[in-house]
Amino acid sequence: MAVAQFFDKIIAISVPKVRREYPVYSKMADTCGQVLLGSGLTVLSHPVMYIKVLIQVGHEPLPPTLGRNLFGRQVQQLPGLFAYAKHIIKIDGKAGLYNGLAPRLCAGAIGTVVHSTARQICQKKSSLQLPGSKPKADENALKSVAEETTKEMIARSCATIVTHPFHVITLRCMVQFIGRETKYSGMLDSIVTIYREEGIWGFFAGLVPRLLADVLSLWICNLLAHVINTYAIDDSMSHTGEIRNCSQAVTGFFASMLTYPFVLVSHLMAVNNCGLAGGMPPYASVYPTWVDCWKHLSREVRAVTQHAAAAGGPCITEGAALNNF
Repeated sequence: MAVAQFFDKIIAISVPKVRREYPVYSKMADTCGQVLLGSGLTVLSHPVMYIKVLIQVGHEPLPPTLGRNLFGRQVQQLPGLFAYAKHIIKIDGKAGLYNGLAPRLCAGAIGTVVHSTARQICQKKSSLQLPGSKPKADENALKSVAEETTKEMIARSCATIVTHPFHVITLRCMVQFIGRETKYSGMLDSIVTIYREEGIWGFFAGLVPRLLADVLSLWICNLLAHVINTYAIDDSMSHTGEIRNCSQAVTGFFASMLTYPFVLVSHLMAVNNCGLAGGMPPYASVYPTWVDCWKHLSREVRAVTQHAAAAGGPCITEGAALNNF
């Protein structure tokens, strides 16, 4: 007990002193901690993202099975994540679930640093006050939310733009599982291949819809959370903090659902016509721009919906991407 109390006193004394005398090192330590935490979460979630990407591009190696929907009606269902994972392990082993992990880790680490740096710059600029001026005490809450959201939008956009080349490499490393290619087998080889075949713009394939997804999701989430916290939650209620955190999570999930089509189009454009079987005819269509991809998927979804309505029930489409649009 005495030893524990001793170390507690050391930490209580030294940490504030380090943060006060060496603020730069403190920020670096915080950033490094975020990078390590993000890397750990990336490693844990990578197999799920890998399977998700294969489903998004329409890879259906396993036949549908009979199951029941929420209303108890018997329908055909595509296999779940565990079935896809077993299929990948059967072909490539357990290590196959981590295809594309290296560029994704690079994207996460670099993105964290860029986001933190951009956020600090925005914070410094906003904190500058004119001589003799004071911040208004009755500042509009909505204006404050808009300002904070704008800062976060700038920081996220900078991180997304800088790390998008690694994101493209990650997706292509995953999608080459479909045609059993080895074109994007290493980081440096992938960079050389993309630059040689597509030029500098190849590294930014699918960037615009990804940026739109990030920006729209952020604004929808923050504005909805502000409305709920302001008009639906009273400070006199018990567990107000927990309720507000829950509302933030719910609005984030809702925003991600609304902006998911942009994410899907971004992933499809990142691998479209790149020399891999999963992104070229006859497996996939070639789209000149992401708008053409959006229009094509919209037409397909309408056709599938009309067919399902005419048949009097749900159906399984040929492309899993349509199920996710």
